[in-house]
Amino acid sequence: MGISQNQIYLDYNATAPLRPEAADAMSAMFGMPANPSSVHRHGRDARARLEKARAQVALLAGARPQDVIFTSGGTESNNMVLAGYQHIITSSVEHDAVLSACPDAYRLGVDADGVVRIEDIDSVLASLDETERSRTLVSVMAANNETGVIQPIEEIARLCARHNVHLHSDMVQVAGKLPINLSETGLDYITLSAHKIGGPSGVGAVITAPSRRPATMLKGGGQEQGRRSGTENMLGIIGFGAAAETALGQMADMQILADWHRNAETQIIAACPDIEIIGGRAGRLANTSAFYLPAISSEMAVMGLDLRGLSISAGSACSSGKMKPSHVIEAMGMPQKAGHVIRVSSGWKTQMADLMMLADQLIDLYKQAS
Repeated sequence: MGISQNQIYLDYNATAPLRPEAADAMSAMFGMPANPSSVHRHGRDARARLEKARAQVALLAGARPQDVIFTSGGTESNNMVLAGYQHIITSSVEHDAVLSACPDAYRLGVDADGVVRIEDIDSVLASLDETERSRTLVSVMAANNETGVIQPIEEIARLCARHNVHLHSDMVQVAGKLPINLSETGLDYITLSAHKIGGPSGVGAVITAPSRRPATMLKGGGQEQGRRSGTENMLGIIGFGAAAETALGQMADMQILADWHRNAETQIIAACPDIEIIGGRAGRLANTSAFYLPAISSEMAVMGLDLRGLSISAGSACSSGKMKPSHVIEAMGMPQKAGHVIRVSSGWKTQMADLMMLADQLIDLYKQAS
């Protein structure tokens, strides 16, 4: 049985629906022989399309096209960057794509809103000797996928520059939602994923500062500047490029989403005062609301809202469909709340009525459970 056409989708932080611009760009290539390493006409055409997509993604990131390396997604991108360093300093609220890739990393704590403390980073970096600094990478995500809380990346970049340590930021969630300018922030690496911005799944990118070279993960034919060998995923990359261009052009719409989310939050809290907004005192992504529901478990809330025609989540979607207490909420010092948090995330197809429906149905569901 398929999903009802009336089902409201509010889980964009897990994946966004494919944008029509991306679908059109990919459809134009269906059936075409497209190996950009070939020197004949078909190969040259594929190369031109590949480099156009590279330029589109670079523009979204405020970077040079030649500094974009295409990968299979955010997880591979993060692993590629992290593999090049002996010592990793990261935060306790990172995505599993970072935490699992460097299990021995030094993990920075966060405050009650999930924000890393600048003074903690400064203290750790000051303790390193010169030899350690050259082999150390700080990796802090720009915004959290579960709570939407934004990290002070520019401050962290200035701190890392002062201590002569490289900095990586997983920007999978901020792409298309907040301006990114690699050349101005002082970051050494950022990582992106196409399906979070309305592109296809299975394609992402590492974007580097001009002087940086990430680790080589796949050896072979030397594609992607020798950093990621293998014939390029042309359909995915072209869809990524089209989605990046469209997302950049529609970034102003994020303020509208912010207003809709805050209105829904206000309505929910007014009707159910014991519900809390996780990270509510911090800067958050316009499209993300995380609710603590003391009277109902995350699993029951997700299932209950699904039956009412609303698709939301309990946090990260990267645990093979399993619901488990959020390590992010636990790291914020609220382990007792970790099994009672849901995430609502919107995007390019969302309408104001969708969030009003979410508010109405969540209020009704919660009052029934209380």
